[in-house]
Amino acid sequence: MLKGGAMRHFGHLAAETREELFHREPQEFTADSPARTLAAALGATLYSPATRGTLADDVLKQAARGVVSMVLCLEDSIDDRDVPAGEANLVRQFRDLADRPGAAGQIPLLFIRVRTPGQITDLVRRLGETVRLLSGFVLPKFTEESGVPFLEALSQAEASCGRRLFAMPVLESPELLHLESRVETLYGISRTVDKYRDRVLALRLGVTDFCSSYGLRRAPAMTAYDVQIVAAVIADVVNVLGRADGSGFVVTGPVWEYFRHQERMFKPQLRRSPFSPEAEDLREALLERDMDGLLREIELDRANGLQGKTCIHPTHVPVVHALSVVTHEEFSDAADILHEDRSGGGVLRSAYTNKMNEVKPHRAWAERTLHRAAAFGVAREGISFVELLAAGLPPA
Repeated sequence: MLKGGAMRHFGHLAAETREELFHREPQEFTADSPARTLAAALGATLYSPATRGTLADDVLKQAARGVVSMVLCLEDSIDDRDVPAGEANLVRQFRDLADRPGAAGQIPLLFIRVRTPGQITDLVRRLGETVRLLSGFVLPKFTEESGVPFLEALSQAEASCGRRLFAMPVLESPELLHLESRVETLYGISRTVDKYRDRVLALRLGVTDFCSSYGLRRAPAMTAYDVQIVAAVIADVVNVLGRADGSGFVVTGPVWEYFRHQERMFKPQLRRSPFSPEAEDLREALLERDMDGLLREIELDRANGLQGKTCIHPTHVPVVHALSVVTHEEFSDAADILHEDRSGGGVLRSAYTNKMNEVKPHRAWAERTLHRAAAFGVAREGISFVELLAAGLPPA
């Protein structure tokens, strides 16, 4: 985090470390930046139960470690009986954050995951002036029928507090999963989010709910794309809602539900320079600790048109962010494709001499890549995921 409410991915690193890592550093943004900027910058969105008594401390701690977006959850992560206590705790914790000197400049993008439309207007009223710390709401089990009341409540809440609030619908309903209702459900969702386009920041995938409908749970070595019934839904969601022709939205990657305490294992290695040959041990350590599935899933997320990822554990955040940085090779190809003198098309040999870049077919990819580069930066030539991860982990 930076002063004055400005954020930047990898902004928690020392300036000299960023200088070693980046050809182009990530750009700064604030909670008031354009929606397109914020959607690309969400990165690893860390979920936390709204009932945690140390929530204010947790928010600041995670921000200091590089988290730029968090969801404070009143839905599936807490017991039904704890909802009133969770709501009251949120109001207290927002007040705690607002009252801390200098904390306003350290707070990430905060969203509340609600259960009902009425919670949106009620919480905004109860938050009072501390609503200035809130970026929006996460809307569960979103369909056209259920989603309209949520989005209408969001509009009412905005009018009452005078602050821009975003929605992040979660696509996780059985109607979306079941084949006989999927197309109609997708088109209904598309109509709804298009109507409220200026307030829908991103669409989130609830893959755990998809698996639950069929009694499935993927193993640590498997990605969401190995579960074919889930992979089919992801493909259809991107097909309808993630198009690159201006009609689509950012669709975020599904949650990875496995974790171990990787940080403890990495800390002795981090006493060495992250740019040393020993840093290569980090990749082997990740694979040994059941993280191979997460690494592969993040890569498959991007290959399938998804951006960012839902995270339930802090150790996943630096992995997601390290893999979100644009490589020097990607940047070189994208910049060449978008060169102003090449708008007429043609085929170019990559500066890395290992591929051909077709100007017209690859243009949308190049535009998306440079947009990601603005949010996450461009690595220096020769800097890999390993160095970026090593630098981004908390120090020993």
